[in-house]
Amino acid sequence: MTTIHPVILSGGSGTRLWPLSREHFPKQLLPLAGERSMIQETALRARDAGLAAPIVVCNAEHRFAIAEQMREAGIAPAALLLEPVARNTAAAVAAAAAHLAAAGAGDEDMLLVLPSDHVILDRPAFAAAVARAATAARLGRLVTFGIQPTTPETGYGYIREGAALPGAPGAHEVARFVEKPDLPTAQAYLAEGGWSWNSGMFLFPCGAFREELARHAPGVAQAADEAVARAARDLDFVRLDREAFAAAPSISIDYAVMEKTRLAAVVPASLGWSDVGSWSALWDIGARDADGNVAQGDVLAERTRGSYLRAEHGLLATVGIEDTIVVALKDAVLVAARDEAQHVKAIVDRLRKAGRPEASTHPRVFRPWGSYETVDRGERFQVKRIIVNPGQRISLQKHARRAEHWVCVQGVARVTRGEDVLVLRENMSTYIPVGCVHRLENPGSEPVHIIEVQSGDYLGEDDIVRIEDSYGRS
Repeated sequence: MTTIHPVILSGGSGTRLWPLSREHFPKQLLPLAGERSMIQETALRARDAGLAAPIVVCNAEHRFAIAEQMREAGIAPAALLLEPVARNTAAAVAAAAAHLAAAGAGDEDMLLVLPSDHVILDRPAFAAAVARAATAARLGRLVTFGIQPTTPETGYGYIREGAALPGAPGAHEVARFVEKPDLPTAQAYLAEGGWSWNSGMFLFPCGAFREELARHAPGVAQAADEAVARAARDLDFVRLDREAFAAAPSISIDYAVMEKTRLAAVVPASLGWSDVGSWSALWDIGARDADGNVAQGDVLAERTRGSYLRAEHGLLATVGIEDTIVVALKDAVLVAARDEAQHVKAIVDRLRKAGRPEASTHPRVFRPWGSYETVDRGERFQVKRIIVNPGQRISLQKHARRAEHWVCVQGVARVTRGEDVLVLRENMSTYIPVGCVHRLENPGSEPVHIIEVQSGDYLGEDDIVRIEDSYGRS
């Protein structure tokens, strides 16, 4: 029986959704279009379609956050492949295919390639499109999913549908791939009909894909095979070999295979799809009020129309604005004209050039055991809110230049402090002197919240000497 293996690609940084999406915690890990994150929704969508457990290919820096989100969603991935460097989608898909081959998957088994940061509102339509694509893939075709266009969008590639594919109802030959067109060309495509947006989702028979990859992009195929063959296990993760993977050309799966192969087919579909490439896209798919506003968080809008308003920290109030994006976080606020939202990336580029942390890190920093957020800081002191997830613990560690006071404000914590082991309940506290070996653990089933007050002449995160760590960190 043919098995369809979802391959979830999670390597992007989502800079056009700054300040919420950042390098160390990009958009696919955020709940942008619902209560769950976009990668959780992607995995659940595949599960609901009756497919196999997913293979997730991700940036090594995001591994613990993704593993925790999969656990929260009740998803047990078949594998979490860690990319040591970014090499675009061809190498990522090739690594997943090589991993499946090494695990014994047959040539007739299939890879369903799914970007982790897309919104699909119509799940039954998605499952039906996968079924149509599977029929074409069983004929040896490499199938791409085309999105039936609703507007003359210039930010997407287009696919010209060719003749209907015999034996695969709803599938067509691919007559032509076109890169992002100008507006008059996109308008002509829409008027002509028979064109689809290129969604970046694919269904490949494993054997045919590996053959076509070796034929058209042998450098990618060889690098991926070697990276998998020399991969190392790290807890629940598979670390692709750095040297081998880095040798792969950085190229998309479209350029590497789909635009060259004679086996390409397209299944047009209407899925309620969006790649959420900008804040204006979230306004497009959001629930709007009578004034055309999409509001999330603590928002008061007066004489405001056609705007996307998101408050992640504190109250956001607007008066007399129209067609505007306002996103307020604790450490950054974005205000942009809605039709200029795609240019937010220029702000991120300036932040990076200036070496500012707002380009890459959130006020809330995620760790394998939970997260922490800086509440206040000043000369020789810093206050953090630490959240330790159920069953997790920070490393056994010490600091050379700072002391810490811990106050438990929620849950029950177990604290190692030198030779002593303490239990902290709500409103209880303890003191960790400079140089004292210590650890914070959560033995319970609910998150533990700790207010930590640091004091000393240096409060950087690199003042940590780890003596023992459950997550393999040094």
